[in-house]
Amino acid sequence: MDLGIEGKWALVCGASKGLGYGCALSLAREGVNVVINARSEGPLNEAAARIAGQTGVKVVPVACDITTEAGRAASLAAAPQIDILVNNAGGPPPGDFREFTRDAWIKAIDANMLTPIELIKATVDGMIARRFGRIVNITSSAVKAPIDILGLSNGARSGLTGFVAGIARKTVAHNVTINNLLPGMFLTDRLRGTIAALSRSGGVPEAQIEAQRRASIPAGRFGDEIEFGQACTYLCSAQAGFITGQNLLIDGGTYPGTF
Repeated sequence: MDLGIEGKWALVCGASKGLGYGCALSLAREGVNVVINARSEGPLNEAAARIAGQTGVKVVPVACDITTEAGRAASLAAAPQIDILVNNAGGPPPGDFREFTRDAWIKAIDANMLTPIELIKATVDGMIARRFGRIVNITSSAVKAPIDILGLSNGARSGLTGFVAGIARKTVAHNVTINNLLPGMFLTDRLRGTIAALSRSGGVPEAQIEAQRRASIPAGRFGDEIEFGQACTYLCSAQAGFITGQNLLIDGGTYPGTF
């Protein structure tokens, strides 16, 4: 299927590895030029070289802290226009909510709620003027089924979800959609960190926790970053113009509910 996005420009955040990288690579394979950002310049440049080498599209790496005004300005300025925006940020650390400080809450909200909103605000009017725009926010399955040790993430990402629900119905008439992707257990650094935290708190070997987590997934495996990226790319396609304000759960069947 021709997804109708060849030649578009995308900004993909947190794209040096993991789910962000999977999204950037999948978009590039459809002919989308990509600006990718992350904090670490070395891994980011390596990711950009791999994507460009595999796809032949323009790939512009911008090493920055996307939670800062300067980082956002640099990332946005690296493309002639932003047709596709993929918001992605590493989740805040796990822990007991009793130990979370106000500063920890502000940092989590800034990275996982306010920064995506600022990037939406900076790009959505241009998308509306051009009559095409796709915004995808990578949140978490914890938005739908909260995880007790991920209180910071539960709160901040749920705030973004509520915000998106309000505006996504306003932009779709202009062929600008806004949706959220909710990953379950993908074997990323984030999951490894959560497993390590559970191991420390419970005194159980990491390998045992990893095996238990894998066994809890009906699919019998952890997710792959490329299949996640392909789902993101479909939501960014011309064919997905009738999908907006949705929360697409990608968790191998882990969530047991109907709704």
